[in-house]
Amino acid sequence: MDFASLMSAELAKASPKPNNDDKSSSSSSKKYIRRSEAEAQREASYRAEQKALEEKRAAKAAEKRKREEEAVEEARVREDKRRRLEEETRRRREEAAAEEERLRRKRLGLPELPTEDASNGSREGSEAADGEEDIPDEELVAKLRELGHPATLFGETHRGRLRRYRKLTTVVTSGPIPTTLRLVDEKDMKISDAIPQDRPGRVYLFRQLASYFTMVLREWEVALAREEGTRDTFAGKAAVNAMVSSRENMVPLFRKFEKGELDDDVLKPVVEIVKAAQERRYVDANDGYLRLSIGKAAWPIGVTMVGIHERSAREKLHDGERGHIMSDEVTRKYLQSIKRCLTFAQVRWPPEDIRQLMG
Repeated sequence: MDFASLMSAELAKASPKPNNDDKSSSSSSKKYIRRSEAEAQREASYRAEQKALEEKRAAKAAEKRKREEEAVEEARVREDKRRRLEEETRRRREEAAAEEERLRRKRLGLPELPTEDASNGSREGSEAADGEEDIPDEELVAKLRELGHPATLFGETHRGRLRRYRKLTTVVTSGPIPTTLRLVDEKDMKISDAIPQDRPGRVYLFRQLASYFTMVLREWEVALAREEGTRDTFAGKAAVNAMVSSRENMVPLFRKFEKGELDDDVLKPVVEIVKAAQERRYVDANDGYLRLSIGKAAWPIGVTMVGIHERSAREKLHDGERGHIMSDEVTRKYLQSIKRCLTFAQVRWPPEDIRQLMG
């Protein structure tokens, strides 16, 4: 045996042999994971983070929705309260106005106005007297449901349900002033001097009057629409304002036509004015307007009382003041609107006799 082999044998004996446990510990201390596992861990953490963000966002949205619902509920409560206050205020104002009107009529010696219950009773009686066809309750409920309206309101009777159905099915004509009256053709607008006393005749007369004023207002609108260049001028704006105010002020007159509540003291002069205007006698129509608005009452000028005692001739002055037609603001406005319609009518339909032109 040579020296090299002996040295290697001795060195092999001196060096310690590796243990199997040391190999396993060294191999376990050094770990490696795959890229797919790392990507799966990253995706799982991302999903968990996004889920937490989504839950937080949903909680915020629910809280915001709750606040909005509470705000809507508070606004609804405020609106209901405001509506109740408005209705209460309107009711008190109407009661005060009715009491003031009652005292005024009592002071002037005029007859008292019918109460609401009496007016409702008379209206129901008039509906029964008109001979309107009654509808069975089952058929009436079916028709109301077809229109998309409730079949029965709280505390509603069959007559009230029938009246509500009539109101829903009533056709409102389109025009400057919408009305429930069925307008007649232009050839049927010619009215007569005599005022009919029966109800169908008066209804037809109101339809004729409403048709005539609707025709005049419509022609007035068309005439102003043609003059587009003059609208920017002062005269053009004044003409448009006059037409708009006349149309608005004549709405109460149309409502009286619909209800048939126009008194004969006003109806007769209005019929006289419209008849003269249809015949293009505008001076005569203006005279009828002056008799209606001013009348034959004495209008004192200057000193009317020179002593402390009431003279016999002074009673004539008070007779004219009693219940004057121009004392009512609504009546005064639609009478002035009738006068404006006459002024336009003599331009749109000029008379054959030039002496019938109003000044």
